[in-house]
Amino acid sequence: MTLGYIVRRLGVFVIILWLAASVNFALPRLAPVNPIREMLVRASRGGAAGNTDMNVVIKTYEAKFGLDQPLWKQYLNYLNDLVHFDLGVSITNFPNKVLDIILRALPWTIGLLLFSTLIAFVIGTLLGALIAWPNSPRFLGLLLAPLLTLSAIPFYLLGLVLVYFLAFSTKIFPISGGYSLGVIPRMNWAFARDVIWHSSLPALAIILASLGSWAIGMRGMMIIGLEEDYITFAEAKGLKNRDIFSKYALRNALLPQTTSLALSLGFIVSGAVLVEIIFGYPGVGSLLYRSIQQFDYYMIYGIVIILIFAIGLATLIIDLVYPFLDPRISYQKH
Repeated sequence: MTLGYIVRRLGVFVIILWLAASVNFALPRLAPVNPIREMLVRASRGGAAGNTDMNVVIKTYEAKFGLDQPLWKQYLNYLNDLVHFDLGVSITNFPNKVLDIILRALPWTIGLLLFSTLIAFVIGTLLGALIAWPNSPRFLGLLLAPLLTLSAIPFYLLGLVLVYFLAFSTKIFPISGGYSLGVIPRMNWAFARDVIWHSSLPALAIILASLGSWAIGMRGMMIIGLEEDYITFAEAKGLKNRDIFSKYALRNALLPQTTSLALSLGFIVSGAVLVEIIFGYPGVGSLLYRSIQQFDYYMIYGIVIILIFAIGLATLIIDLVYPFLDPRISYQKH
């Protein structure tokens, strides 16, 4: 890997971020709704606006958020703020900053999705490898049909089923929330145990729904790898089945799985939006859903930009690390 290649990849990364940020700026403004007016009308219906002249207040807020400026100037201000890591101020949670609100929700999503993704990846990968391995116990082959079924079920649908059976009917787990009502978040074991208890059901929904995909993908890569010459050579050398499985078949089949895992980790920031909504989980997915409902431009901008950055960074890292994982891959010209 050369320095020139790294610089080119970084350049492509920056261009992708710029294009995605530009699309992110344009899409919310296609909606025929004035976010400031919608917010203030909602407040007036609840009696919060009193007898204030709505038009004066709307103009004041539009000037505050820069929505009274020409579109091209709004775009330049938007890019300038991004360069300085300023995501703006939330329209519906004024004067709270977007970055502060996202940072409060981000640990919830990262904790839930990171744990769930890694658990599903490890279990699914091992199951897929063992199912494809000819010397595995036969009963493992019976798991193929359930895994195929799980791979076809969306997160949110499985979440609804789990809520009905494990929360509503049997009351084993809480129906919703990140922690119990009335509990004050503290850095202690009692609060951590309460959080783990509330996150168990959404984590189970994500793990079960992801398990099948990881297992089916790994099984396919193992079947392809078992036909390669290096497996035949290892068998001809008289190596133990355990060594052939772990050092030859499993190790080479893991490379495509590693790429998929890196991309999945990039999507962790967005979270399983519908899962968080179903379980009332206080993560980034629920925050994005509420922001779209309330036409909070700057909150939508901030969440999507962080999501784009996470996916792009994960792709960049795996692209740069891949030659170290597989020495056969080289980006140098021959």
